[in-house]
Amino acid sequence: MLDMTQKRLSVAPMIDWTTTDYRYFARQFNPHVYLYTEMISTGALIHGYRDRHLRFDTCEHPLVLQLGGADIDEMTQCAVFAQRYGYDEVNINVGCPSDRVQHNKIGACLMAEPKTVADLVKHMQAAVDIPVTVKHRIGIDDFDSYEFMSDFVQTVADANCQRFIVHARTAWLQGLSPKQNREIPPLRYDDVYRLKQDFPDLMIEINGGIETVADITAHLQHIDGVMIGRAFYHNPYLLAEANSLWDAPIPKRSDILAKLYPYLEEQVAKGERLPTMARHYLGLFQGLAGARKWRQALSGKPDLTIAEIQQAADEILQLNPDI
Repeated sequence: MLDMTQKRLSVAPMIDWTTTDYRYFARQFNPHVYLYTEMISTGALIHGYRDRHLRFDTCEHPLVLQLGGADIDEMTQCAVFAQRYGYDEVNINVGCPSDRVQHNKIGACLMAEPKTVADLVKHMQAAVDIPVTVKHRIGIDDFDSYEFMSDFVQTVADANCQRFIVHARTAWLQGLSPKQNREIPPLRYDDVYRLKQDFPDLMIEINGGIETVADITAHLQHIDGVMIGRAFYHNPYLLAEANSLWDAPIPKRSDILAKLYPYLEEQVAKGERLPTMARHYLGLFQGLAGARKWRQALSGKPDLTIAEIQQAADEILQLNPDI
């Protein structure tokens, strides 16, 4: 059995997906995992509807705010916001390859500017008591050697960053979409393992292509943490199964649903749109009898009601009485 007091499992930041409604849902499956916000730009927090972006339910802890930005003053200001709102950590995005973030010189292109990232960490960490961490790729474009990544980590670690989350693929900034960048560049797990060997005092986590509890267990033999994105989102019950890592009980879907209905009622009463929240639940019955019918019941209905969700769920639970 792994000693999970020294390890970490996280749900990756995903734009438009890891909203507070999704995170509340994810937390019902597993009390141990770290949850991340979607990447939020500094401009959205400084000039936008800050409370809307930063709100969360207390059950979401441990919770990390991921920031997209490169301006020292703006990133430091947003780190202060994170601490003020009660986040447990703040994370700098150095991995997103989209055209939009490249245009603003943030995301994966920052791997080419390790001193900039180090300066961000230094100033942000000086302004807050919560940890400042970095999520990055193993390389960008033709700068994809192990030495390039190692030099980046060394420079940022010298600024007192203690935790690095490594997406084990190179980001190709030209010619591939963000989706293709999650699939086409080959996974290089051994480079992440080597990073941990070369920097034993740093906390090194791995991300990319991990889909099962067996995968998680195998990676945790080598490094300090595992981060999973789409596999957790599309099959949320994988979060429940991961409780076995802590030798903890695995909740039933029926129990999770029972906790979900009061939350939905509360949010609808506050003016939140039920279809927007329900889109996160489509994978709840993945692989089970009636899963397609469940997805159909929740999709494409602007006037969806909680009663309809409950009726659809009850029908699936009757088909699968032990879940």
